[in-house]
Amino acid sequence: MSLLKCYSVQSEFPLNLCICRNLFHRENHTLIDVLQEDPNIKRILIFIDSGLDKRFPKLQKRIERFFSIHPDTFILAGIHVIQGGEEAKQDLVAWQHTLSCIAEAKIDRHSYIMAIGGGAFLDVVGFAAATAHRGIRLIRVPTTTLSQADSGVGIKNGINFMGQKNYLGTFAIPSLVILDFLFTHYQTNENKLAGLVEAVKVALIKDAEFFEWFEENIYELRDYDRDLVEEAIMRSAEAHVLHITEGGDPYELGSSRPLDFGHWSAHYLETISNYTISHAEAVAIGICLDNRYAVRKGWITAEEEERILRIFRFLRFPTYHPLLSTKDENGDYEILKGLKKFQEHLGGELTLLMLTGIGSSRNLRRIDTEVFATCIEDCKARSESSSVPE
Repeated sequence: MSLLKCYSVQSEFPLNLCICRNLFHRENHTLIDVLQEDPNIKRILIFIDSGLDKRFPKLQKRIERFFSIHPDTFILAGIHVIQGGEEAKQDLVAWQHTLSCIAEAKIDRHSYIMAIGGGAFLDVVGFAAATAHRGIRLIRVPTTTLSQADSGVGIKNGINFMGQKNYLGTFAIPSLVILDFLFTHYQTNENKLAGLVEAVKVALIKDAEFFEWFEENIYELRDYDRDLVEEAIMRSAEAHVLHITEGGDPYELGSSRPLDFGHWSAHYLETISNYTISHAEAVAIGICLDNRYAVRKGWITAEEEERILRIFRFLRFPTYHPLLSTKDENGDYEILKGLKKFQEHLGGELTLLMLTGIGSSRNLRRIDTEVFATCIEDCKARSESSSVPE
């Protein structure tokens, strides 16, 4: 239940990340310790992901008990369960509901909002926190491996709008991000390993040693060794914090977005599948497509590509989906429209990150769509001939 690690990066863009177990245990002082610089009694309004609430039906009572034994430190302004999952981002309903709760509790900019849940849920509540009163202090508690390893440790909030993923949103640095490993290990079997796709992504673009660690521990990770999964999440989360605070472009004003490696097609796959393809699955497919392009261009070897494919297959991530091969009325690959969507989202020239080796990468500004079309067919043929289920 104790604090495991704490990162407090005091750069131009400060971000505080704490990692613990059982945040709301009566003897866990993580929340008290990291907010001690605020001398006032801290008024906190809490939002819980509806999916998490179902898995942890006693969570609300546990939170109420925790705050009741610290009346000189906190005032609990209320607990609300809000729709979680990608469905919450499809319209304005969950965001507006969150804003109504904030208004009813009379939460102001001297208060805190705490969001406890998965990545899509954190996007919605974070967007409400950033837009109410032009910004209320936010404490993020990501609870899925996917959000703990990636999106939950960040400064982006948003909802989907006008058929585009994350079209409405903000950049807002949270007051605090807390990873509570109590939640990590009680997810559905389908979601337990989902976050590792983002950890592998970080290893591929930034840390060859980390990727080799995945290769060395792949059997244990596949069988969900708790200690190793925690280590993967911690290393990925730390890399995200350092990128945001020291990468020089936390608000993504430029065109380079290394942590979006493989995401140009992933986001579009999610959209055209009506979100029946999960984010983790889409990212794995997107990375494999980009790696095929890198092989075709001679930037990585076929052997390096196979090492990456082996990791994804062992972790049960797909490396191809039939939607990749869907063509429009003109006979063009539908997925390639994602390049334009990604460029529009960047707001500048199209910039894709491509591997030049495991642990190294380059920015690419000119795309050969004919080669990408060939890569799609490569991925399809590989999936049909593979003896390992895709």
